[in-house]
Amino acid sequence: MASKSAKTAQDILMADFQALVRDTEKLLADTANLAGDQADELRGQIHERLQQARDSLQETRESVRERGQAALGTAEEYVQENPWQAIGIAAGVGLLIGLLASRR
Repeated sequence: MASKSAKTAQDILMADFQALVRDTEKLLADTANLAGDQADELRGQIHERLQQARDSLQETRESVRERGQAALGTAEEYVQENPWQAIGIAAGVGLLIGLLASRR
């Protein structure tokens, strides 16, 4: 459940960031009719920062994916090596959630 809400939060963050990128690209295109060296310089700076943000987002996405895969592999390995302990832990967590849910 926690991983599901973390995934949802990550999806929301990614969607918001992608919307920001699209809006910035639109702003950049809308300022294309401005003339002058300062406008060209400003558009160049915006374009450069936007590309840096895209690169950073891609690196972050790959890093998060790699760490998630590593954690998943570790969890699977632990469960395979210690199945009864994993069942006990899951039962304990289920009991705690059940107790907390019954209080509401």
